[in-house]
Amino acid sequence: MASLKDLRNRISSVKSTKKITKAMQMVAASKLRRAEEAAQNARPYAERMRSVLSNLAGVNQNEAPKLMRGTGKDDVQLLVVFTSDRGLCGGFNASIVKKARAKARELESAGKTVKYLTVGKKGWDLMRRDLRDKIVDNMTFREVSQIGFEQAAQVGDKLLSLFESGEFDVCHLFYAEYENAMTQTPVGQQVIPAKIETDEGESESASGTKASVAYEYEPDPVHILDALIPRNIKVQILRALLENTASEHGARMTAMDNATRNASDMIEDLEISYNRQRQAQITTELTEIISGAEAL
Repeated sequence: MASLKDLRNRISSVKSTKKITKAMQMVAASKLRRAEEAAQNARPYAERMRSVLSNLAGVNQNEAPKLMRGTGKDDVQLLVVFTSDRGLCGGFNASIVKKARAKARELESAGKTVKYLTVGKKGWDLMRRDLRDKIVDNMTFREVSQIGFEQAAQVGDKLLSLFESGEFDVCHLFYAEYENAMTQTPVGQQVIPAKIETDEGESESASGTKASVAYEYEPDPVHILDALIPRNIKVQILRALLENTASEHGARMTAMDNATRNASDMIEDLEISYNRQRQAQITTELTEIISGAEAL
């Protein structure tokens, strides 16, 4: 049984931990508002970019850019796993890695070769033990105060460079899509070759019905796609980074709130144990005094 001094030290230690988790919860909550707003603002642009690509999907495949038509095979697949650079955010990082590994098992069972590119220190930490030889690179932005298009362009340029050098045939992004502070859903998205929506040439009219619309492009669709597809890749990466950032802050806020509650419960239990043991010690001392007095 722990002594009273040990119990006092442990209570003091848990109280200090509670202060830290409470402070981290408040910091995450303050950052979440800005991150949530940035993620929500990025969604319409990313969706519109995909819509424009859908309208250009009728171009002759022989004339289409390589990023759109692909290499003609899918033997080597690159999985880009977006995680955080910092921990203490519950199962946020593990859920994304789990989603990517499930996709990898599916591809490997079909005879495909799988490679990984990790964006974030925690993804590298979770995967390096048994997948180090399959990870082509690890990118982190730990010193960056706010994620923006510059960081997305760095990841995009890396992907384009690997694709041009023939390192892979198909590329998928894995990240957590932010829903709310309690819910972050891991998702996978193919970006190379560009996956075009099936409802090409359609737009929604004011009445809410879909109508076929013909577009004319200048100079021509092929030249537009040459510039648009690399941009779309970077935009989708930016969306993944922003969604991940908001999800990370939401997961950390929830995790630290749970940690603070658990610390409060532990302090209460320790204080009960301390008071019981102190009361038992006082009772023992009184008994000894009374017994000694009666003996005299």
